[in-house]
Amino acid sequence: MLIESMYPKSFASDNHAGVHPAVLDAIVAANHGDAPAYGDDKWTSAFEEKATEVFGPGAQGFAVLNGAGANMVGLALMLGRYDAIICADSAHIATHEAGASERLLGVKLMTVPTEDGKLRPNDITSRLGGIGNPHEPQPTVVSISQATEFGTCYSPTEIAALAETAHASGLRLHVDGARLANAAAYLGCDLKAITTDAGVDVFSFGGTKNGALAAEAVVVLDPSLADAVPFLRRQSLQLASKMRFISAQLSALLTDDLWRRNAAHANQLATRLADGLAEIPGASLAYPVQSNAVFATLPLTVVEALHRRYLFHDWDATTGTVRWMTAFDTTPEHVDDFLDDIRKAAAG
Repeated sequence: MLIESMYPKSFASDNHAGVHPAVLDAIVAANHGDAPAYGDDKWTSAFEEKATEVFGPGAQGFAVLNGAGANMVGLALMLGRYDAIICADSAHIATHEAGASERLLGVKLMTVPTEDGKLRPNDITSRLGGIGNPHEPQPTVVSISQATEFGTCYSPTEIAALAETAHASGLRLHVDGARLANAAAYLGCDLKAITTDAGVDVFSFGGTKNGALAAEAVVVLDPSLADAVPFLRRQSLQLASKMRFISAQLSALLTDDLWRRNAAHANQLATRLADGLAEIPGASLAYPVQSNAVFATLPLTVVEALHRRYLFHDWDATTGTVRWMTAFDTTPEHVDDFLDDIRKAAAG
C-alpha cells in the first residue's frame, strides 16, 4: 500500500518531500538530445561556475550522488591510513552512515559528547594529546554538521573559531552540509559566510533535502586538495554517468537563491510548529528550534497516538522525545492540522 494512502503529510524527514518544480524544470531542460557523460557537459560546467560564483573564486564544486558519498569523498581528500576524525558523538558520519568512515576510509572517529551537537574549540584540543605518538591514531580532520543532528546551527564566528583551532594544530575543517541551506537561512547570511569566509577547507552542499531529486556536491576550498577529487569520486562510486541531470539541479538551487527560499520556508514552518506546541499541556521542546527540525518531548501515550496517523522519528523512546522535520513543500495547513491532532491526543 502506498504511503500517501495511509498517512497525511510526513514529518519524519525532509527527504520524504517531493522535488521543487523549478528543479524538475531544470531536469526536463537537460533532457533534450545527447550530451557527453561523466561531467563533460555544459550543465556541469555551468554548475561549477555557479559554485565559484556563490562560494568564492577559489572554490571548486563537484557533483555527487548522495550525502554519505559526499562526506566520504570530502573526508578522503584529507586523510591518511593512520589518521583520525574529531567529531561530535551525534555526527551523521558516526551514527547514520553504517560505519562508512571506518570501513571505507579506514580511519578512527574520535567522538566528543555534546549537549547540542556542536563542537567547541576545547573539544578539539582535548583530543590532540596523542599527536606524534605512534601508538595512537593521528587526528587530522575536524568534522562538524551544519545544521547539526539536533537542528542547532553554528554561527560564522563559531565556525571560524573551530577553523582557527584546527589549523593551528595542523588539522583541516570539514563540514557535513546536508542542511547547510537551512543553517544559512536561520542565520540570515549567505552560504559563503559559513564556509569560505569562516575558514572551512572542504564541505558538502546538500541538495536533496532542499528540494532536489538526488543531487549533492563536494566543494573544495583548499586548492591543494582539488586535483584528487576526480579520482576519489570515481573510486568512491560517486561519479554519475549522466551527470548533467545532477548538475542541472544544483545550478537550479543556487540560482536566484532558490536554496534560501526553500530553506527559509521549511524553517518558518518548523517555528510555527514549535510555537503551537508551546500551548499544549505536557509538551516541551528538547532543543532550540534553529532550522527545520523540531525536537519535542511528549507523554508516551500521545506519541503512540500520533504514530497511528503520522510518520516521524522517535529520538528517545524512553523519554517521549521525538523529531519532526518540515520541508520546502510543508504548508501552514499541514502544520495546523498536525497541531490539532497533537492537542486531541494530549486531551484524550
